[in-house]
Amino acid sequence: MFRLLRPLSSSVTYTRWLHLLVPAAVYSVWLFISMDSPWVPMVFAVPVGLLPGMRLAEGVQAQLLLTPEERGAPDAAISATAATTWADRWRTVLWLEIRLLLAAVVGSATVWLPATAVDLVLGGSGTGTSDQWLVRGVEPHWWYALLAPLPIVVLLTMVVASGELITATARRLLGPSPVQRLTALEERTEQLLERNRIARELHDSIGHALTVAVVQAGAARAARDPEFTERALTAIEETGRDALDDLERVLRVLRESGTPVGQRPTLAEADRLLDSARGSGAKIDADVSGRLEQVPGAISREGYRILQESLTNVLRHSGAVPVRVRISVANGRLELEVTNPITESTSTPGGGSGLRGIRERAALLGGNAKSGPHKGEWRVHASLPLNGTRGVP
Repeated sequence: MFRLLRPLSSSVTYTRWLHLLVPAAVYSVWLFISMDSPWVPMVFAVPVGLLPGMRLAEGVQAQLLLTPEERGAPDAAISATAATTWADRWRTVLWLEIRLLLAAVVGSATVWLPATAVDLVLGGSGTGTSDQWLVRGVEPHWWYALLAPLPIVVLLTMVVASGELITATARRLLGPSPVQRLTALEERTEQLLERNRIARELHDSIGHALTVAVVQAGAARAARDPEFTERALTAIEETGRDALDDLERVLRVLRESGTPVGQRPTLAEADRLLDSARGSGAKIDADVSGRLEQVPGAISREGYRILQESLTNVLRHSGAVPVRVRISVANGRLELEVTNPITESTSTPGGGSGLRGIRERAALLGGNAKSGPHKGEWRVHASLPLNGTRGVP
């Protein structure tokens, strides 16, 4: 029983009723003008519905009154956009025709059913007979008053049922078209990819800076050499500033979606990574071949992050050890390789988020990345095609 009465306690039931009464009021105005041609509003709805802006107006009104909980949501079942195709326009026309028909039925019921209830009360009290169709010409009886709630129950049932019907119709006819759904899905996918990329940026940049700072501070405390301590503090300061710059770039992307990705570091700035690792005590042997300036921007930016994460892993898991870095641009591919000796303190970070991020970056660009023991050393190797940047910012 309470489940049946629950819709009557919801405000959306009555906003949907109002939504149906709006065209009913317009329709009644026309009937005052011409009772002989009640079909004219139905015909007039055709050219009106073909106007692109009418779909926008109907969508906004439907969202506000039929599904207020979805108003403004990107995945709302009712679209609030202008018609862009003829299919959308004809769906709007059909929507207007159905809305007018339902409005005529509900509007009439809203007037005549309460009036009938009043007639039944008057008939039951013996004060006179009704002129309405239900009890016309019938002599009054006391039991008419017992039937008075029946028209109100019928009206409330119609209000709930017609509200559900018009809402389902709006979702069907005013909902996003297949093209709009595909566009929304693509935008959502782009947002998720951007969030994933930002997470990787923060992990690589801030993780690298913290690793260098920890290694430098530990080495300075162990060395007990004022000159070495001074160099370590300088390296920590420079690495911290670089990390703050990277953090500002990432935060700018979050604040302004139009921030150009070209502001992110590329392999042309790889020297600062190598110098930072050298300042942490690692002996870096770098071999760069090919022209890095010919590497496409997306490849170069992701290559920089791959190199950064590789050096971070060396410092974090092996400390100040000899490191060989090879960067090669040849035969349409960018080859990145970082190798270092496996020490007793070296763990096997193959399942870590850093190395997983390297593999994800390489896969996104159509390449591949591998990490693990190789001939007694730990090696990270990434191979990226220079033509694999289609659709990658």
